[in-house]
Amino acid sequence: MLLEFFFLVGLYSTLCYLHENLTSLFQIISSLLYEFFVKKRNLQEKYGEWAIVTGSSDGIGKEYAKELAKHGMNIVLISRTESKLIEVAKDIESMYSVKTKYVAVDFGNGKKIYEKVKEELKSMDIGILVNNVANMYDFPDEFDKKSEEMILKMLNVNIGAATMMSRMIIPQMKANKRGMIVNLSSTVQDQPIPLANVYASTKAYIKFFTIGIQKELKKFNVEVQLLTPSFVKTKANCFTRFYMHDAFFITPIESYVKSAVFTLGRSDESTGYWAHALQFALLKWIPRNIRMIFMHKIAKFYRRKHYENFESDKIK
Repeated sequence: MLLEFFFLVGLYSTLCYLHENLTSLFQIISSLLYEFFVKKRNLQEKYGEWAIVTGSSDGIGKEYAKELAKHGMNIVLISRTESKLIEVAKDIESMYSVKTKYVAVDFGNGKKIYEKVKEELKSMDIGILVNNVANMYDFPDEFDKKSEEMILKMLNVNIGAATMMSRMIIPQMKANKRGMIVNLSSTVQDQPIPLANVYASTKAYIKFFTIGIQKELKKFNVEVQLLTPSFVKTKANCFTRFYMHDAFFITPIESYVKSAVFTLGRSDESTGYWAHALQFALLKWIPRNIRMIFMHKIAKFYRRKHYENFESDKIK
């Protein structure tokens, strides 16, 4: 009887693990296959005319804006550097038959920028909001050695932007009874990372914020997706050359974003790419404390490399 009990407990635990950690992988595969057998979706018809992408002058945000334009969405680009936004807008309009608009603001400046954004978006039919913008550490280091300015900017960008942009757009989506919000977190959302803990903590906030508003907005037919990429080749990872090379778990940005957009409307939570889903599932087999020790060692390695390079540059 006791053995049967432990067998049932083990079976239940295994099924819970498989459901929680492999669902993303199966949904990604089904989304990719779905495109081959079903007529291509009209995102404008389903969600609305315009898509907003924050942090869209580089990296995932820039590529996500292009991919949505490929699907027929008009694009609002929001980021800090106007010259880069102009260039991205021109690229999109030259490649696809869509309209673009850009808003140059620095989310690190907090509350004062949102009135400008709201004014620029007035009377626009916003169907999709992609909260992508985020700041990463320039290099890992102890919490108290990072400046107050850097920490406050990271909180304003990584937490404030997704929260306040969602707050701005949700009333319109609720009134229209349609819409999609995509919040980009990271696979680091499930573990503290000593020497980069503010960044990891902001991603944990995005996870719980997203899951919470999913439930709130479901009855209004407004969808909210939590997207949790692992390592993608972007400038955010430029503090180490290792993450700028192709590898099984380090994905070219074009491949990642194309797969992630396939999952729109088909998965509330997704890593966005099959290799990332597999990595996520494998990592969850490892106890959190062991994962944290491993990540701490990696962070210490890159901190040491940074200071070695810094000293080397001083000697030169």
